Amino acid sequence: MRYDRCKKLFSKFNSLKELNILIAGVGGVGGYALDCLYRSGVKNITIVDYDRFDITNQNRQIGSKFVGKKKVEILAKLYEGIEPIDMKLTPENLKTLNLDKYDIVIDAIDDINAKIALIKNSPKIISSMGAAKRVDPTKIRIDSIWKTNTDPFAKKIRNKLKKEKLNIDFKVVYSIEKPIPCNMGSFVGVTGAFGFALCSEVLKDFI
Repeated sequence: MRYDRCKKLFSKFNSLKELNILIAGVGGVGGYALDCLYRSGVKNITIVDYDRFDITNQNRQIGSKFVGKKKVEILAKLYEGIEPIDMKLTPENLKTLNLDKYDIVIDAIDDINAKIALIKNSPKIISSMGAAKRVDPTKIRIDSIWKTNTDPFAKKIRNKLKKEKLNIDFKVVYSIEKPIPCNMGSFVGVTGAFGFALCSEVLKDFI
C-alpha cells in the first residue's frame, strides 16, 4: 500500500488527514515542502504563488520543466487534490486567504513586507529564512526567530519585528553557513533540504 512505510513511523498517521496546511510560495523551498507533505499522507494542502516557471528555476524547482507555465497550475496537476491559489501575496490581500482556517502556515516567500504580514496574521506559522548562496545542508537549523544567527535575511526579519514592536515567537528554518558572495546563486541540496525540514517540523508537531 502507498503509505505503509509512513504508517510504520507515524503512530497517529490517520490524523494527518485532518491537517489543513497553507504553503505560501512554492519555489525551491516551498515546492519540496509540498512534495514531502503530500508523500507523507497530508491531503488538505493549499498553495499560494503567482509566478511562472523560468528556465533559471530548473536547477532547483519541482515542475520547472514546464517553462512559462503558472507554478500553482502545474503543481495542482502533479499533486492531485491540492488547492491552488494564483495570487501575489501582499500585506493588503492576505485577508482574502482566511488564515484562521489553517492549522499551520508554511512561509516560503522572499518578500519581506509580505512575510511580516503573513507572520502577523497567521495563528501558527513556520518560516523559511535564507536558503540561497549556500551549499551545505548539514548547517541547517530549526529554532525560534529570536535565536537565529549568521543569517542576514533572518536579521532583517528580526529588525523589522522589533521596529514594529512585534514580540511574536515562531519557528524558522535557517542555516548557520555563511552566505557565499554571489548574485542569485542557489543549490537544490540546500533549498530542497529547507523544504524537507519545514515539512518534518510540521509533522513532528502534529503527530
